[in-house]
Amino acid sequence: MMSYLKHYIAGEWVESEGGRRHQVINPANEEPCTEITLGSQADADRAVAAARSAFDSFSQTSVEERIALLERIIAAYKPRIPDLARAISIEMGAPMSLSMGAQAPAGLGHFMFTLKALRDFKFEEMIGATKVLHEPIGVVAMITPWNWPINQIAAKVAPALAAGNTMVLKPSEETPANAAILAEILHEAGVPAGVFNLVQGDGPTVGAALSAHPDVDMVSFTGSTRAGIAIAAAAAPTVKRVHQELGGKAPNLVLEGADLNAVLPPTVMGVLANTGQSCIAPTRVLVHQSQVDEAVGFIKAMMEATPVGDPLADGQHIGPVVNRTQWEKIQGLIQSAIDEGATLVTGGTGLPEGVNRGFYIRPTLFRDVTPDMRIAQEEVFGPVATVMTYKDEEDGIRIANDTAYGLSATISGDPARAAKIARRLRAGLVTINQWSPDPGAPFGGYKQSGNGRENGKYGLTDFMEVKSVVGEPA
Repeated sequence: MMSYLKHYIAGEWVESEGGRRHQVINPANEEPCTEITLGSQADADRAVAAARSAFDSFSQTSVEERIALLERIIAAYKPRIPDLARAISIEMGAPMSLSMGAQAPAGLGHFMFTLKALRDFKFEEMIGATKVLHEPIGVVAMITPWNWPINQIAAKVAPALAAGNTMVLKPSEETPANAAILAEILHEAGVPAGVFNLVQGDGPTVGAALSAHPDVDMVSFTGSTRAGIAIAAAAAPTVKRVHQELGGKAPNLVLEGADLNAVLPPTVMGVLANTGQSCIAPTRVLVHQSQVDEAVGFIKAMMEATPVGDPLADGQHIGPVVNRTQWEKIQGLIQSAIDEGATLVTGGTGLPEGVNRGFYIRPTLFRDVTPDMRIAQEEVFGPVATVMTYKDEEDGIRIANDTAYGLSATISGDPARAAKIARRLRAGLVTINQWSPDPGAPFGGYKQSGNGRENGKYGLTDFMEVKSVVGEPA
């Protein structure tokens, strides 16, 4: 069992003040795999105080010093990729092929793209006779999820460091080990004491304490819309900046006449990758009514050809979902689609054939789904796709936009036609004949999918204040 019972505060691994022991359950075998200490209000206070104390000096470091720091972090990160990958596979169920190929390297990518953005960023500019300065915002609280854990941690830590901020990270209690490994990486790289602090914990205790803390200047959160609303409410009395990437319900608008054999494999794969546990998974497949039978047959074959198995085993398969709560939620949504009249094409409720333990989901496809069904409106976060039909392009665009979310959208078909339609989709990311984002380009949502942006120069800007200085001598 992995053990991380201490928090990382002010450059040291310290005991909790009043925290309680917590065991993480391996979703593949339902056995304990990691133990941590869930932190307390006192732990959060200590970490914020350490970050506040370190801010005065770290905020005054030069760009060149921060470039050198990011370079050292990148060098220290690379040899730890196997450790990060294994921890992610064990704790949240991503197969090792995915953990080594995408999950763990994604965090490295954020440090590398942030380094490039920092080298190119203009911290000062003149607008008329006014000098405009970009300055660090202060102490940043970071609350991160379990589905792409080190990816979403690094998407916050890297730009916060690059901008000259100090920070307190509360990772998901479902995937704590990768955050502890990152703390070791940052310590080895020489991040000054108090600049980065890690407090393991749950949302109602540590997350709430950080969101409401008067000495926190910004909260950056990735997770559910429900939790995002609670965090924004907790942050409101202190008028701190709230930066959020929340839920999604991405459409995959398949254009009429598209070559399905060519365009569906790279987009439907987004429903299966990471066992569907991606906020940008394009699960709502919208197909012109003339091609629905062909599309359903093609997606059915993809689902049935996708094996489910042990995350630590070799092979191109999908693993379990992260925990029992998620498994039960997904089972409930599958059953709701059946109850509301959708046609189950393949998959369904229960464990896959030959599996008797673990939180595995059968790759599932529904057709005859209407936009008013729960399965068409609620984020499933599992390998479940729905096929809906549209009459013409206007109808397809209307259905694509018909949810409370606006994180991402996918278009499958002719790229030139898709480029015109992309401008009418209410989403922060639109992908054409693919489903994953560019780590150097801005990422974030419209509507109830959040506010603010991550990645590259846009992510760097979101961790800064802007100051106008009028009358400064030339």
